[in-house]
Amino acid sequence: MTSEPGLRERKKQRTHAAISEAAIELFLRHGYDQVSVAQVAEAAEVSRRTLFAYFPAKEDLVVQRFADHETESARVVESRAADVTPLEALRVHYLDALARRDPASGLNDIPAIVALYRMVFETSSLAARMHRFQAAAEQALAGALRETAGVDELSARVAAVQIQAVHWTLTIDNAMRLAGGESADERYPGAVSDAERAYALLANGLGHLGAPDSR
Repeated sequence: MTSEPGLRERKKQRTHAAISEAAIELFLRHGYDQVSVAQVAEAAEVSRRTLFAYFPAKEDLVVQRFADHETESARVVESRAADVTPLEALRVHYLDALARRDPASGLNDIPAIVALYRMVFETSSLAARMHRFQAAAEQALAGALRETAGVDELSARVAAVQIQAVHWTLTIDNAMRLAGGESADERYPGAVSDAERAYALLANGLGHLGAPDSR
């Protein structure tokens, strides 16, 4: 028999998803700045109070699409094999994301995803909110480096900033090229080449970070 807490949690998840879907659909159709929170609430058939309980700010209605990836780099570092450095684990993971056309890599040409990235790039308040998202990702990654790789506080923070900046730069480059008309398949070889070059640059300074003999 399903527990009542389980039912409540699934209802919350459905409401969360319904609000998000309604918001993204309206934003992409009419433009982010042209759609009010009241219009989103009406489309999702919830009150403004309920909407803000799930999404404290209008920008969160968009940025939450990236929420699962906020701690992704940290999870990769935490789950890596003992003989694999954090940087190598992250490199392999990013290349795999490109191969899978993971939207988080920017290399996905489904029209709605291309439009979503374009909207983020072109809307100043969303771009600013993404900076906060990146800061949270950096903090999570720094924590994983400290806790699982024996990296000191300063080195972990500096490394996390560099790694997340590289990931976001690569992602933006991919998404902008697709927004400019390239297909994901056309962009893929260049995306892989750019990722390998970027990780080679990181490796010049971070290659031994977290390696067993460097702790």
